[in-house]
Amino acid sequence: MVNFLSASAIPLIILFIVIYGLKEKKKVFDIFLDGAKEGIEIVIQLFPTLLGIFLAIGLLRNSGIIDFIINIISPVTNILKIPSAVLPLAMLRPISGSASMGVAIDIMQKYGVDSMIGKIASTIMGSTETTFYTIAIYTACVKIKKIRFVLVAALLADLAGMITSVIICQILS
Repeated sequence: MVNFLSASAIPLIILFIVIYGLKEKKKVFDIFLDGAKEGIEIVIQLFPTLLGIFLAIGLLRNSGIIDFIINIISPVTNILKIPSAVLPLAMLRPISGSASMGVAIDIMQKYGVDSMIGKIASTIMGSTETTFYTIAIYTACVKIKKIRFVLVAALLADLAGMITSVIICQILS
């Protein structure tokens, strides 16, 4: 029953929209085309921002700077009992969802999903956001240039999510 509802949800919504449009005597296909044109315009506007973000992520991952930063901060994180295995995830999560997903999958494969490190990685993935990506997309859409305060607040929220993830997982283990 659940599979049937899942498979039929989108076709039923489309059918409902078409029937409602016909009932209201709207040109449904013309409205759809106008929306598609607007969507393409938004994609074209966002493309330079996305290209810059993806380029920066590639440079970070391939340059070795993440490993360098982890080596510097690991003595502090070891005192705080934060596993060093989750530090690459903590660093990449605000930058890229796909990069952080790749790191999380590597953590799960190496340490297991039921390990402390696996639980912390899962909780970090669920309690944080791809901050730079989200801010770049939202502010580029509405052409906001000054993002300093939004960025600081969002990064503090990510940090709080990561620290809380470690604490909660350690308490519950």
